[in-house]
Amino acid sequence: MLERLKHIFYFNQEAPLIFTQFYFWAFFAIIMAGYAIIYQKKKPKNTYLFLVSIFFYYKTSGVFVILLILSIIAGYYIGKKLTETEDQKRRKFLIASSIFVNLFVLAYYKYTKFFIESINSIFGSKFEAVDLFAKWTNFFTGTHFSIDKIILPVGISFFTFQVLSYTIDVYRKKLKAVDNLIDFGFYVSFFPQLVAGPIVRASEFIPQIYEKYKVSKQEFGIATFMILNGLFKKLVIADFIAVNFVDRVFSNPKTFSGFENLMALYGYSLQVYADFSGYTDVAIGVALLMGYRLSANFNSPYKATSTGEFWKRWHISLSTWLKDYLYIPLGGNQKSATRTNINLMITMLLGGLWHGASWQFVIWGGLNGIGIVVYKLWRKISPIKDENTWSNRFYAIFLTFNFITITRIWFRSETMETANNIMYQIVNSFYFNQILEVLVAYKNIFAIMLFGYIIHWLPATVKKSYREAFVAFPQWVKAASIVVIVFVIWQARSAGLQPFIYFQF
Repeated sequence: MLERLKHIFYFNQEAPLIFTQFYFWAFFAIIMAGYAIIYQKKKPKNTYLFLVSIFFYYKTSGVFVILLILSIIAGYYIGKKLTETEDQKRRKFLIASSIFVNLFVLAYYKYTKFFIESINSIFGSKFEAVDLFAKWTNFFTGTHFSIDKIILPVGISFFTFQVLSYTIDVYRKKLKAVDNLIDFGFYVSFFPQLVAGPIVRASEFIPQIYEKYKVSKQEFGIATFMILNGLFKKLVIADFIAVNFVDRVFSNPKTFSGFENLMALYGYSLQVYADFSGYTDVAIGVALLMGYRLSANFNSPYKATSTGEFWKRWHISLSTWLKDYLYIPLGGNQKSATRTNINLMITMLLGGLWHGASWQFVIWGGLNGIGIVVYKLWRKISPIKDENTWSNRFYAIFLTFNFITITRIWFRSETMETANNIMYQIVNSFYFNQILEVLVAYKNIFAIMLFGYIIHWLPATVKKSYREAFVAFPQWVKAASIVVIVFVIWQARSAGLQPFIYFQF
């Protein structure tokens, strides 16, 4: 019995609380049972969901829940002081403090190792990274956490950006500070999107905190569809491709032919989309069941006709955040063409670095920036820029998709050696005579990939029609469909649950 209680209430690093576990759905069912009692009472509801979200983060990240709580407290009081004072020097000091503290914490956990390794590589020094948080925790609580490796707290990039956008908007007087610490904490920590987004703007979410619960029959159906769709993407498509093909190739690309390496790149493009958009689909669906509307984070990104359009369709909450809080403050496109391109490159390079602390992510971000700049230049001289024909659109989508897929070499590779080996194999060891043999050997993998891409490239009207058909089903048909879909997901899932890719960011 004691062991059972420990499993329920204690953090277990080997079994974090995530959407793909049965434990999460048991947790969610219990939460909804309690929510059903108080959902019409604002203060109890907000307090309840705040405490639930804090517990969720603890079950996901353990002692790092302290960082989340400190971030909430700091953001709340800075926002409050920004609203209370009109003194510009004091306001500038407060917003500078917010930016410094949030970026310092983010940089420390995410980039200390990267910076130290880069410095050691350049100067031949032997500096070592030390986890100060673990060191202080050991000192004050008597624990024995390792201090020679800095562990990245799950979701730190997401909740840090939410707090930053809130304080900046309050400073700009686009938003009034939240009066209640619990309400602000609820906004920052809302558990469906806490650890992997979408990044929620205070101006969009906080007003919903004070509204009455209202979920129509249609919205309930949409929420259910989103959850099932997200789980299907993650467990049936993303994990199956990863475990049985992509991970194997990227772990040792030189043992596979150039064709297999190329197909692994196409597989990874589908995997990372199905994995991340699958998470956000579930997050949006779970939030909607509780009466909260989160913005879409993806819009069929591989239908993009340019790199710029791709970033308007991919991880939309991050793209718009970078535009509003980095690109536009740098000057946006209000300066010269050269300055605009420089602003774009800075934004994309820092966007790449946001995704991970390695030179591979810097290269990936830089290539995406170059893709946007080159397209802007091409648009000025293109003889077919105004010809919106089917063939031109097909060519643009084909070119953009393949460019984005090639950049995934650096996004997915854990080392530069891996990236170099993949490119070497594709160029020098393609082995055209083995293509048929490879297709037969991995027929199930390639069938899933083909299925995934066909679904992705279906017209939006077709996707809308089968979603609306599910929503319109009679309750018994809907229930039967849910049972069948869950059974298919359960049977097709990989042996070991794979963590969501964006948890590492």
